[in-house]
Amino acid sequence: MLEIILTLAGGLVLFLYAVGNLSETIKDWAGDRARDFIARFTRNVFTAIIVGIVVTTILDSSSAVIILTIVLVNAGTLTFKQAIGIVMGANIGTTVSSQIIAMDVGKYSPIALIIGLILLIISHNPKINRTGKILLYFGMLFFGLYTMENAVEPLKGEPQFSEWMSGLENPLYGALVGGLVTVIIQSSSATVGMVITLAKQSLITLPAGIAVMLGAELGTCADTLLATIRSNRQALKTGIFHLFFNFVTVTLGLLLFVPFVALVKQISGESDIKNQIANAHLLFNVLGVLAFVAFVPFFEKVLNRLLPDKAQEKPKLHEAAQPI
Repeated sequence: MLEIILTLAGGLVLFLYAVGNLSETIKDWAGDRARDFIARFTRNVFTAIIVGIVVTTILDSSSAVIILTIVLVNAGTLTFKQAIGIVMGANIGTTVSSQIIAMDVGKYSPIALIIGLILLIISHNPKINRTGKILLYFGMLFFGLYTMENAVEPLKGEPQFSEWMSGLENPLYGALVGGLVTVIIQSSSATVGMVITLAKQSLITLPAGIAVMLGAELGTCADTLLATIRSNRQALKTGIFHLFFNFVTVTLGLLLFVPFVALVKQISGESDIKNQIANAHLLFNVLGVLAFVAFVPFFEKVLNRLLPDKAQEKPKLHEAAQPI
């Protein structure tokens, strides 16, 4: 059992290290271009949602995108209205990694590791080195998941583990576990990735996987709320909206848990559980955005009334977002 725990922990460390460094490397590469892209194409809530999806897919971290958005709002580059769409789009964008994880690409991850390392060793060109780092971190990310997948395989014969996993089928308990794990490791992608990894070994059921995924969606708000500390009112409202959006959608997901599981099964057909969980992650976030988007002006007005901007914090006229 100790060997399983250590191997599982090692795989998780590799995954988290790769996610953090991959996001930072791509952000450094994008630089001002990313900020200009976000500011230019977020003039209404619909284009802002698309920007959130695109940037999160590239950075592979909704938290990184939302924290970057909060920083830009605090700097006056973006307004709260623009940030709302990016937050919702980031929730959809983060589901792309779930689909990739479910594709069993982990077994090929050493190829990316080897190519990335060779590029770093043989070249001093900054562009080639950057490409090498990105490949290395991508390989490390999926190799970490592959390591965890192999680590949990012996647990198939452990009745105590099977009993604990079956308890996660209780939506509230499963969501609580998913939320706590995400708060601890500060990555909803890692939590959902571990769930899909367990599904690959048939160690978790679809209801249990969906319940943990719902909790992860709420737990990911912790680090973005931390980013609003000592920020201006616009940035604070962005963090609060992220929490409110996830809380409402997760609550609805728990209230409609049984029909949602049935819908996922119907849409996924004969797919494996790993693909069904990835599909559930995508479907949940898309439905959440669709349910929220019509009420964006209302929520914006409510938060603006509860947390009015201070005179010195009001966005400049040329930076203000266009009407929805």
